[in-house]
Amino acid sequence: MEVDGLHYVQYHSSKESTYLAAIRHLISNDLSEPYSIYVYRYFLYQWGDLCFLALDREENMLGVVISKLEPHRGGPLRGYIAMLAVKKEHRGKGIATKLVCMAIDIMIERDADEIALETEVTNTAAMKLYERLGFLRSKRLHRYYLNGNSAFRFVLFVKESAYTLRLGYDDHEHEEQTNQLEMPPSA
Repeated sequence: MEVDGLHYVQYHSSKESTYLAAIRHLISNDLSEPYSIYVYRYFLYQWGDLCFLALDREENMLGVVISKLEPHRGGPLRGYIAMLAVKKEHRGKGIATKLVCMAIDIMIERDADEIALETEVTNTAAMKLYERLGFLRSKRLHRYYLNGNSAFRFVLFVKESAYTLRLGYDDHEHEEQTNQLEMPPSA
């Protein structure tokens, strides 16, 4: 898919030799966590079709989202956005939004009940992006990252059943307890 001169592609294992080094470089420059090659392979070998890349006309990687989808603790089918990175000079152009939406769309097509992720509490741009897409802050994770920073866990409830299951109440209590999750500030 081409949008504004950028080409958005779904990752495929046949292109590992072409893309893996660029993915690792982009993510290591943008995210605070140091990931080993095994972490990338864990996601890309099992859920490569849930990962998307943004490339320019010369096939340079400008952005990547890495995701997975599996049952969460015997409960809902949970999508998980593990990593999102866009080259600094290309931020603010909608690349991250497009990548995340592509990942969300395919997880919904595959019957996800909810989609979760974590982001550093200091990453206000990411938090605004996720809140704009309908994610809710579900909890604060103190000293979550190796650098000592805390994180917010965000959840996008795709199906109401996942929402009610997470809050631990039935449909009759739904309206009374909707405010238990931290709602994003209104724009």
